[in-house]
Amino acid sequence: MHADGTPTSVRDIADRTVLPQPYLEQILLALKGAGLVRSKRGVGGGYVLARPANEITLAQIVSAVDGPIVVGDFGEPHQNGACDHEGQCVLLAVWANVGEHMRRLLEGRTLADIAEIARGEAPWPEPIS
Repeated sequence: MHADGTPTSVRDIADRTVLPQPYLEQILLALKGAGLVRSKRGVGGGYVLARPANEITLAQIVSAVDGPIVVGDFGEPHQNGACDHEGQCVLLAVWANVGEHMRRLLEGRTLADIAEIARGEAPWPEPIS
């Protein structure tokens, strides 16, 4: 999407991101369905953000394209000895915790944050130690 708010064509986005155009169209349709982008048809048409970049979180983008933010699809763990496979249930609880941390991290970053980092106007995220 152009910084001046004019629509960006799918072909232009595909060229800049090196993503295949049919795949990119699927992503843009998912983002449109989630209300994150709008499309304009005709000459000079393309896609624009539906809201300011500082109001769109990475969690919203990931959820729109991939569905709910979870690590694996393991179901709910049993607790307090109610499981015959307690070690497995403990691991399920750990994975659920990992998914929650990932969701919070993605909710804490906006599209504007990523654009600033990409332009060299903000530091890269620090690795978690």
